[in-house]
Amino acid sequence: MNRVCIVGASGKLGQYMVQHALDRGYEVVGVCRECSVGKLEAFRGRISVIPGMTNNPQIIKQAVAGCDGVLTVLVPWGAHHYSSGTAQAVLDHAQPGARLIFSCGWHITLDGKDVYPRSLQREEKIARWLGRLTRAVDIDDQVEACRRVFASNTRWTVVRGSDLEEGESQGLPVWSRHVGDPILASNMTRRVDYALFMVAALENDELIHEAPAIIGCQTPSVLSATALG
Repeated sequence: MNRVCIVGASGKLGQYMVQHALDRGYEVVGVCRECSVGKLEAFRGRISVIPGMTNNPQIIKQAVAGCDGVLTVLVPWGAHHYSSGTAQAVLDHAQPGARLIFSCGWHITLDGKDVYPRSLQREEKIARWLGRLTRAVDIDDQVEACRRVFASNTRWTVVRGSDLEEGESQGLPVWSRHVGDPILASNMTRRVDYALFMVAALENDELIHEAPAIIGCQTPSVLSATALG
């Protein structure tokens, strides 16, 4: 792995991924909206930045050229198929054999075997209702984006994040194939560690065609499971 593209580099998660990628010695190309380029000022001279909408196929084609891996933040913005358009552009234009890592939430399911707590089901219903009302968020389009990823013949991984918090790194998160696993009960991950898992997945072939649901490695549910052996 030498050159990676980070789609959605200017957001909080994206900036953490940029730093983790640089720490590993990767050459980094970042994509973000033109109005957000200033958020990457701290990385000036260390990364290449391509401004533009991430669901623009021509922007993505330019950004992923020559990249061994692509890290994509699937943001369910608006009512114009932003997530699915971004995912499709990456799937269409990433070089053959590239590792493709996508971020989303626990609400995405790969095989329908996830068991969601009532609180998460309630939050998702509220988000869908507010999204339809305001046209600011489209959860269904993020679901469609992941459906396209799952159906592709690329070397993909979809990393499903728990609730997130800020703070110093606690280390690489723990993961499970299914929401409902008791080890995930704490439902919390440091954002910096979510980014760490995304970047680490680039060179972890065991995660190809997996949709790991992740949790902070120092959360009570993980420590309890570890103590029980």
